[in-house]
Amino acid sequence: MRLVYKDFALASHPNAHKAAEAARCAGDQGKYWEMHDLMFADIGALSVPQLKQGAAKLGLNQATFDRCLDSGKYEARVQAGAVEGEKLGVNSTPTVYVNGRPLIGAQPYELFKQVIDEELARARR
Repeated sequence: MRLVYKDFALASHPNAHKAAEAARCAGDQGKYWEMHDLMFADIGALSVPQLKQGAAKLGLNQATFDRCLDSGKYEARVQAGAVEGEKLGVNSTPTVYVNGRPLIGAQPYELFKQVIDEELARARR
């Protein structure tokens, strides 16, 4: 199994694009998932100053993170993810595909297990 995580910043969320960029900037310092988890723990705290505070909480090099976020280093990559998602029909997050089968919205573990088990069984045939 392979996991591919794509940015899909919702246009309806005013801070989503910058938050996705912040995760990428944290990733430059090996803390992508930590920033991801921090942001999803409080999705109301995604303004640029709050993202920078989050970077400090994670112990990131603040100057490096701030430069990355302020520069828009990952702006094009985040936008490309949104365009790709739109082409695939994604209109909400999270949306997960398992061998092309979409699981839309927050789904329970049991559903993921069922779909993955079905796909693994199908692959063995």
